[in-house]
Amino acid sequence: MQFRQKALAKLQSPEELDLPVRYARPQGGLVLAVTVVVMAVAAFWAVTGSVSSKLTSPGILTHPQGSYVLQSPVAGQVTEIFAKEGQQLRAGAPVLKVRTAQGDRAVRAVAPGRVTSLVGKIGSVVTMGADVASVERVQSAHEPLVAMVYVPSRSAATVPVGADVDLTVQSVPTQQYGVLRGKVKAVGRAPQSSRQIAGFLGDRELGEQFTADGQPIAVLVELERSKDTKSGYKWSNADGPPNAIGSMTPVTGAIHLTAQRPIDWLLP
Repeated sequence: MQFRQKALAKLQSPEELDLPVRYARPQGGLVLAVTVVVMAVAAFWAVTGSVSSKLTSPGILTHPQGSYVLQSPVAGQVTEIFAKEGQQLRAGAPVLKVRTAQGDRAVRAVAPGRVTSLVGKIGSVVTMGADVASVERVQSAHEPLVAMVYVPSRSAATVPVGADVDLTVQSVPTQQYGVLRGKVKAVGRAPQSSRQIAGFLGDRELGEQFTADGQPIAVLVELERSKDTKSGYKWSNADGPPNAIGSMTPVTGAIHLTAQRPIDWLLP
C-alpha cells in the first residue's frame, strides 16, 4: 500500500514537467532513416527494375548455307583422290575416282564449297550411297561465319530475335581472350531431328551429339564484325585471339533472354 501511494505522489509531482520528452536515441533515428530509404529503393526497383537471365546451349560455328554430305553414286574401290581437306571446289569438280565393273567413275561435288572432311581413302571399298566427303556451301573462304546454337525445344519460346549472345569458343582460352559477341538473327519454328542437323552440318556425329537430350530448336546467331581484331569479329576483350577462327569449331552460346519484372502486379 505504501508503494502505491508513493507512485501516485510521483505522478502528481510537477517537478519534471519542464523537462523535454526524448522519443528515441540518435542512433535509433539513424537506423529508422536508413530503413525507410532502403524500403523506398526496394519499392522503386520492384516497379521499374528487371531481372536478366541467360540460356546456355551448345552450338557450332559454320556458314549460313550449311554443308552437305557427298555420297558415292556407284559401288567400287577408290583408286584416286583429287581433292583435299580445306580445298575450295567449284560445282562439278571431281573429288575422287571409283573403279567399278563398268569402268572408272568420278564422284563430283554437287555444289560449290570447301571440303571439310574426306571419308573415302585410296584402296577403300565404297557402296552406292556411302558418304565419301563433307563439303561446306561457300563461294569463298572469306565469307563471314555464323553460329548455330541448339536450344531445348521447351526453352525456344523465350529466345527473342535480336538478343545478345556470348559465345565461348572451345579452341580459344576464355580468360585470356574473352568471348565472341553475337546477336540472335532467327529462331527455328520446329524441333530438328538428328538427320536434319547432320544434313545441314554435313556431320552425322554432330547430329547425334546435338540431339542427345531430345530434338532441339536451331537458333541462328550472327557474329558481330570488327575491323580491330585479327579474327574479324568482336570479342569481350578488345583484341581477341591473335589468329582467325574457322568453321566447324564447337562453341557454347549464352543467350541473354528478355528481362523480366521481379514482381507481377495484380490489378482488379
